[in-house]
This record gives sequence, C-alpha cells and structure tokens, in this order.
Amino acid sequence: MSDSVYKIIEVVGSSPESWEKAAQNAIDRVSESIRDLRIAEVKKMDLHLNEGKIEFYRVKLKVSFKYQGNE
Repeated sequence: MSDSVYKIIEVVGSSPESWEKAAQNAIDRVSESIRDLRIAEVKKMDLHLNEGKIEFYRVKLKVSFKYQGNE
C-alpha cells in the first residue's frame, strides 16, 4: 500500500425492496459527490415496520475513500 490516507464516513441507505438495495442506494448517492470510494462495511441492518409489516429496509455503512485534502 502506498502512503495514502483514507477518510471514513457513515451513511444510511433505505429501500422498500431489500437490504442489498438499501446499501446500493447509499453507495449510489455517496458516489455522486465523493470520488475514489474504496470500502463499504455494513455496520447495522434494521427494518422499519408499519402495523407488523416491513415498510423499508435500512443499512448503516462505513464508507472509506481516498483523502484528497479539504474534504
């Protein structure tokens, strides 16, 4: 590994379909404003319920990206 520095942020994605889609939604949104994403780690998965039925899936991710400075 070269002398690089990586920054880590936490994001939460949601989807009415699945945890995988919730994670993809989070990554898609983050990648619109942050470049050079490297790793995404699932920290927590949960469900939002409405009257005992799954309304949507939520995934909390730790996402790392190469630090470019002034970010």
